[in-house]
Amino acid sequence: MRIAQIAPLWERVPPPAYGGVELVVGHLTDELVRRGHDVTLFASGDSITLAKLESVYPRAIRLDPTVKEYSIYEMLELSRVYERAAEFDIIHSHVGCAALPYAALVKTPTVHTLHGVFTPDNEKLYTHARQQPYVSISNAQREPRLGLNCVATVYNGIEPSRYVFHPKPSDPPYLAFLGRLSPEKGPHLAIEIAKQAGWQLKLAGKVDKVDQTYFEQSIKPHIDGEQIIYLGEANHEQKSVLMGNAVATLFPITWREPFGLVMIESMATGTPVIAMELGSTSEIIAHGKSGFLCHSVEECVSAIAEAARLDRLACREHVIQNFSVQQMVDGYEAVYQQILAERFSRNGQVYEFAGSVSQRHE
Repeated sequence: MRIAQIAPLWERVPPPAYGGVELVVGHLTDELVRRGHDVTLFASGDSITLAKLESVYPRAIRLDPTVKEYSIYEMLELSRVYERAAEFDIIHSHVGCAALPYAALVKTPTVHTLHGVFTPDNEKLYTHARQQPYVSISNAQREPRLGLNCVATVYNGIEPSRYVFHPKPSDPPYLAFLGRLSPEKGPHLAIEIAKQAGWQLKLAGKVDKVDQTYFEQSIKPHIDGEQIIYLGEANHEQKSVLMGNAVATLFPITWREPFGLVMIESMATGTPVIAMELGSTSEIIAHGKSGFLCHSVEECVSAIAEAARLDRLACREHVIQNFSVQQMVDGYEAVYQQILAERFSRNGQVYEFAGSVSQRHE
């Protein structure tokens, strides 16, 4: 199958540190190539991939302060993809609603993974293009009132083998927080939880420009280098160690998180997750087995002692059984097959997929 993958240009694929969408696109693209598909990845020029790489900009735009209009390069990328649409059997977009107007102008079908959230503004474009095929990354992410053609839910996946298993936390014990230091991710609540519980908290993550004031006012005053420690932005190895040595990873979100890769990354290291029950958290965490779902800071504080008693190997097995790259790619292959079969059926033709996943691995 000839597949085009469209990644955001903001970050490299895969990201050197933080970047959920780009990590997922990297895993998906490489595994599709391993399965014998002809894949072209449209991404920043510094991306690392097994696929054929096409780019309109030499590096992740986040790292280039000379770029003032990100949307210009996004439009250039999408123009290049859709000018070549006839070369592909299917196009897979990971750039939100930006690809919707382009997709309607070509015969090659586009599937859109909904990595983000709906807003009063983007809902107008999504509903305008409601018949295009969408994939949600959790059931909680869906908005039935919009009437979108959601053909499947495919959970994000990681390679558990890339996360070192930690059978027990380090001594002295601490709590971990990893993610953007933004209000919706709840680092201020993580600090409150740690202070109420009397535990040390180690935070890692980037601060976007839009969140700089929040960081200066709500986070920085609490960083004392002793109980509340900020480690900056962590790369893969650093975040694996940070979470793996923790008693629990805090995920006190304040919004309807569509997925939350941090949760499965933490559980892959053996560390349970204490999260607010919002958005996708109830689909990802096995309550009482791989973590705890809470509704207040006080419940999170109470869950720490219980989290310390959980079977850390069971946390890792939960990820292996439900959130591997292989399962994610199986899901997307099924989506591609479904969309192409429906397209051929409308044209009075029969679409035959060349072999099953199991056959390709024999």
